[in-house]
Amino acid sequence: MLLSHFSPKSPLSLRSLISSSSISSSSSSILPRPNSRLYPSSLGKSHFPPSFACRRCCVSSCSSDRVSMESATSSVDAVTADFKNQSLSAEGNGAGKTGGLRLEDLNWDNSFVKILPGDPRSDPLPRQVYHACYTKVSPSAEVENPQLVAWSESVARLLDLELEEFERPDFPLYFSGASLMAGSVPYAQNYGGHQFGSWAGQLGDGRAITLGEVLNSKSERWELQLKGAGKTPYSRFADGLAVLRSSVREFLCSEAMHHLGIPTTRALSLVTTGKFVTRDMFYDGNPKDEPGAIVCRVAPSFLRFGSYQLHASRGKEDLEIVRALADYAIKHNFPHIENMTQSESLSFTTGEDEDSVVDLTANKYAAWAVEISERSASLFARWQGVGFTHGVLNTDNMSILGLTIDYGPFGFLDAFDPSFTPNTTDLPGRRYCFANQPDVGLWNIAQFGAALSAAGLINEKEANYAMERYGTKFMDEYQAIMTRKLGIPKYNKQLIGKLLNNMAVDKVDYTNFFRTLSNLKADPNLPEDELLVPLKSVLLDIGKERKEAWTTWVQSYIQELAASGISDEERKVQMNSVNPKYILRNYLCQTAIDAAEVGDYSEVRRLLKLVERPYDEQPGMEKYARLPPAWAYRPGVCMLSCSS
Repeated sequence: MLLSHFSPKSPLSLRSLISSSSISSSSSSILPRPNSRLYPSSLGKSHFPPSFACRRCCVSSCSSDRVSMESATSSVDAVTADFKNQSLSAEGNGAGKTGGLRLEDLNWDNSFVKILPGDPRSDPLPRQVYHACYTKVSPSAEVENPQLVAWSESVARLLDLELEEFERPDFPLYFSGASLMAGSVPYAQNYGGHQFGSWAGQLGDGRAITLGEVLNSKSERWELQLKGAGKTPYSRFADGLAVLRSSVREFLCSEAMHHLGIPTTRALSLVTTGKFVTRDMFYDGNPKDEPGAIVCRVAPSFLRFGSYQLHASRGKEDLEIVRALADYAIKHNFPHIENMTQSESLSFTTGEDEDSVVDLTANKYAAWAVEISERSASLFARWQGVGFTHGVLNTDNMSILGLTIDYGPFGFLDAFDPSFTPNTTDLPGRRYCFANQPDVGLWNIAQFGAALSAAGLINEKEANYAMERYGTKFMDEYQAIMTRKLGIPKYNKQLIGKLLNNMAVDKVDYTNFFRTLSNLKADPNLPEDELLVPLKSVLLDIGKERKEAWTTWVQSYIQELAASGISDEERKVQMNSVNPKYILRNYLCQTAIDAAEVGDYSEVRRLLKLVERPYDEQPGMEKYARLPPAWAYRPGVCMLSCSS
């Protein structure tokens, strides 16, 4: 079945998804065989991703395929470290007091608009834009005495930006779009996508305007984008603006995810516009005026799956644009793929017949698709590790770099619930609920593969192999993450499955439980009535039957710990380095939003400092790790729609 024809309304399990989505019905021999599930089936009717037993081997080397893939996929594991280890450079002609650059001295490059085809028009009138990757359009949001709410020093360092630039009185003017920096060439990107499983056609940047690309002293490319900067041709019936409520959430979560070690777009600044924006938050016919705001987002690229899908959907004339976009991305964001040679021996068998070899060095687009697939799988596994749920996992919200992108409705798990979704629109079907996210990721990979196939960049075997690698990479990463979270020597499917079942039954707080778990001692001789004492603060209001279930689990867990030979102290340090103490809970965001809406930005800034060190104890900040109060469950706090 052709991938582009596979558009179910709800996600399937990874097994059925691959089977139904494979381009060729004869390619079933390459499909991975499921042998486990992340969550016990007793938790509900949601579909959960299975483990994969991948059938592949290196053709031109006797070494294992896992080893031979390392050179092609090493950047998957390194991408987070790359984003976290940038440092401020003291070089540059426009150096300020601490060696950074002034805004006037940023090194703009603007390769996207130089290389790729653009819209001949530059007006923001909503319309279908054909044969173009972007439209040049300037920010148009009304601004009146804009104020700087918060800023990220670590993002400033990515740009080599002098930190004192944030003190400039004209800084809010530049980052609200009221004034343009010399050298920037603003534009809105044109893309399409599947929304909730259905093809939506052209979507595009409806309220995000990219200022351009800045090259830092390491020749790293960073796009600066203003979200909420006004209408573009892709705004459709919307106003292109954003409110302070959603902007605070996006700013804080962008930085929180980065400091959790999860690949993400970043946020340089958050400014208010000084104007009000009318929003019907609950879509109930009761709109109200809210403060307007703009976030400056930063990423190496904002290209999405939908950037390729749109042009592939428009027929023969636009297929060359798909190739041009692929060449652009490979050159600027995946240069190691451009430089691959046959000597790297990245060849794999995917079946029994002679024509079942996928040679990634013979087709750079296939190697590129596989890396995108693996980056995506790694991202989804990391989300699962911290209990993060993206509320709108449409293909237009999937970054080709494997970054978390487009923070509309989102949420971190409080009480463990596999069916949790932070999007009110998603409540009926829960397509994008926590447990379904890995399946949806694979479905999105299938749609991306269809676009590349339509443009003739990859063939059927290569598209299917990219999907296979998604499943394998996801399970490898997920199992490694859960093993580290429990501090056990190797993955134990039964132990982890039973734990997740217990957590779901008793609605245990996801973050606090794993953090508290490090307090257990690996002593098999502990009296039974003492086993649950270290977990007392997280196992609340459980009866006798549930205490017995948890005691049985803890006994099994302690046996695993005792076999590891690691001291309790060493294990606690290791576990606390992967189990955060602080996450950006929705109620914390709401508290900061409530204060910000009356002009008090101190809580936004305090939360930023908190999430920059999520794994540290941070004495005096313990209240931020508490369970949500009762008021946090009111509509609009823990369940947020896309109205922003």
